[in-house]
Amino acid sequence: MGKKFLLDCTLRDGGYVNDWEFGRDNLISIFERLVNSGVDIVEVGFIDERRPYDHNRSIFPNTKAVEEIWKCIKRRPLLVVGMIDYGTCSLENIQSCEESFLDGIRVIFKKQKMHEAMEFCSRVKEKGYKVFSQLVSVTSYSDEDLQEVIRLVNEAEPYAVSMVDTYGLLEPEKLLHYYEVLDRGVKPHIQIGFHAHNNFQMGYANAQAFLKKNTDRDVLVDATLFGMGKSAGNAPIELLARKMNEEYGAHYDVRPMLEAIEESIKPIHDKLPWGYSSFFYMCAANRCHPNYLNYYQKKGNLSPSGLDELLSRIQPEEKRLLYDGEFAEELYQEYISEKYDEGAAYEKLKEELENRELLLIGPGKNIRLQEEKVLKYIAEKKPYIISVNYIPENIPVHYVFVTKGSRYKQMAGKLDRCPGIKMIATSNVECRNGTFEHVVMRVPLLELKEQFMDNSFLMLLKVLKHACVTKIACAGFDGYSNKEDNYVMPAMEYDFVKGAAEFLNRHIRDVLETEHGEMEKVFVTYSHYCDVEDIYSAAY
Repeated sequence: MGKKFLLDCTLRDGGYVNDWEFGRDNLISIFERLVNSGVDIVEVGFIDERRPYDHNRSIFPNTKAVEEIWKCIKRRPLLVVGMIDYGTCSLENIQSCEESFLDGIRVIFKKQKMHEAMEFCSRVKEKGYKVFSQLVSVTSYSDEDLQEVIRLVNEAEPYAVSMVDTYGLLEPEKLLHYYEVLDRGVKPHIQIGFHAHNNFQMGYANAQAFLKKNTDRDVLVDATLFGMGKSAGNAPIELLARKMNEEYGAHYDVRPMLEAIEESIKPIHDKLPWGYSSFFYMCAANRCHPNYLNYYQKKGNLSPSGLDELLSRIQPEEKRLLYDGEFAEELYQEYISEKYDEGAAYEKLKEELENRELLLIGPGKNIRLQEEKVLKYIAEKKPYIISVNYIPENIPVHYVFVTKGSRYKQMAGKLDRCPGIKMIATSNVECRNGTFEHVVMRVPLLELKEQFMDNSFLMLLKVLKHACVTKIACAGFDGYSNKEDNYVMPAMEYDFVKGAAEFLNRHIRDVLETEHGEMEKVFVTYSHYCDVEDIYSAAY
């Protein structure tokens, strides 16, 4: 049976979380804790000539700079390695291994760069280093691609070749298929490694499956403290060390790892959390580069379902894995044009609201405190009623204007009991049953230059303006108080509101005058947006 080795890459892969700024003391302490735990290989960071030397960061302009951090360290693991993303560090910035703190260098490269990258690996090997050839996004390799990389690996004879599950897409069966292809073709003395990511919560399971494979070849598996790493994180080294002790006769001491987690890693996690999330699930499920989802989320128009549907349209595979900003925008515009016809939506709304008395119901406390006044107004005017982000208790509404999925969720029970209520929804909210009566694009309704850009009252006024409404009555739009709760439903309260109350009242009052001055407005209940104050109002 071949040997099984454990490689820690916290200081390198974990650096994606904090831009490699661990702090000098943490860099030294983490290294020493890993040495004390008996980890076989410690990867200390990136070598990237584009970055200046900073003694607080584990990213270095050349191999010489690495020594500055750990030159006084007395104990070392079996191997100390650094990583180069092919194309970011020239050979001139790599010392000979005899002069270097590093024993080995791992070179990561994408499939389309395999030929020149493997030539680079050969040049690094000539400098005396143990070289690890890292196959980025191994899931993009066909069996034919693997045969070509096997040919290149056998020519260069690196110390190891590793499968990198960059987007966390692998499951054990597929992982072992890649391994078996490599194992059949790669020369026996070359180690094969595996680097997991956790987008599908499979990082630890895949690492276990890889280690269980019976083989005469030496293998190595990557992991990090507390799973710290890019995207959804990595396989946790403390779990793998324990597993290797129990099943493969290893003798790693997990306690120093736990000390490192408590001292150095958890404080980072508290500020910059990593791990499984719906974001990384969507990227993995659609096998696409995370930058696509970042780009589309920043647009601010789509619900999670809409984002997932849009990502599913990215074709071909080369486009999915290599982010293309121009292509992303073209696809977005195509999707929006297909899904949303704003002109038709507003025309339909205009027809429905034309020549009607409109009463807008907000969630302020005065909707309850001055309920009699509101009910009297309704009895006299018989208005068409639109509430905003909630359904009032004793006031029947025709429409609800909803701008957030969280607000829509809060209405779930009432909507089931009142199936006749119609919805005007912004495009970031997804209907649970069928489709909404009206959907309008969210971003054009926002005040993008303001700190609080998504006030639902102002958003609704923009909708009504587009629908050519010229007269409205308002109730329950109290404005904001810095003394009391501001909403009739405590669950709707925002933490920031009281501190920003005066600013919000003044700003909304200004917008009502400057942008909606031609719209006739009557406030049925007291509001800070009016000039007259009511000393009996809760909002006063």
